[in-house]
Amino acid sequence: MENHELPFTVKDVAAAQKRIHPYVRQTPLLASGQTCAENQPVYLKCENLQVTGAFKARGAFNFVLSLLDQGGAPGVITASSGNHGQAVAYAAARMGLPCTVVVPEDVIAVKAQAIRSYGAKVEYAGHTSTDRIERAEQLATQQGWVFVPPYDHPWTAAGQGTAGLEILQQRPDVSVVLVPIGGGGLISGVATAIKETRPEVRVIGVEPELANDTYLSLQAGRVVDIGANHTLADGLRTSHPGDYTFPIVQRYVDEVVLVSEQDIENAARELLFRSKLLVEPSGAVTVAALRQLDVQRAGTGSVVCLLSGGNADPNWLATLLGNPVVGQGALQ
Repeated sequence: MENHELPFTVKDVAAAQKRIHPYVRQTPLLASGQTCAENQPVYLKCENLQVTGAFKARGAFNFVLSLLDQGGAPGVITASSGNHGQAVAYAAARMGLPCTVVVPEDVIAVKAQAIRSYGAKVEYAGHTSTDRIERAEQLATQQGWVFVPPYDHPWTAAGQGTAGLEILQQRPDVSVVLVPIGGGGLISGVATAIKETRPEVRVIGVEPELANDTYLSLQAGRVVDIGANHTLADGLRTSHPGDYTFPIVQRYVDEVVLVSEQDIENAARELLFRSKLLVEPSGAVTVAALRQLDVQRAGTGSVVCLLSGGNADPNWLATLLGNPVVGQGALQ
């Protein structure tokens, strides 16, 4: 695939960075104090400290602001397991637009409450990403509103890619960036920003073993739908990668690795007790994958783990706090 065939380029990511700058944070890149492989230092890109608690604010603001640049809309509607919905609700509120968010029936309650706190209406539909996206698109057609895709749109993904530009600016010696994969909006944006600027930097995607749709899709050479899944990493419970995002993943992502549920929980625990960072399971998958990063994969520079969000389920967090024992983990 030639560059001009891709849905967006690093120029679009740079334009998004300028567009959203007044509304989002340049999140810190913190030294973890740990090393991996050949003693490469590990850094944590803290999108858990982003506006609304996750990287999703980047894509939401880029989409809403781009929409307003093209004449606006009477309202916006989206589908989300939680974090994207919060981000769109917040961006819509800042821009004075009404908003509805379609969430799964088993959405984490605190995420639905946060969406409502930004003034959006919440509707429940099914358990899979396909269920809620189809319902949101149906409502958008009925109401004449604009559907804001959670990941599968150039405006959304280019906005997410601004995190990749920040990593390059904050850590010029980076050799590897590990990125969580749900629908592929984050990794397609980050990979575009990095590979079109510094092609030698390795971009490694991370999925839960129980939500391995992108991993299987790459093996098959086509989009594979795995249906409903129940990984602890609720933000990564997508059924299949996106039509826009998957070709970018095929072109730019060096590999995708899988992590177990236990490794995800251990990584989140280590981040909380060692690094003093509250990171939800979806964001902790990158730290869980550090053990798989051997010398050949790690290169010679810094390793960056993108922590995608911090909107943790209080019930899960209570369990984590009740069992604070840290074993031999990734950040040792």
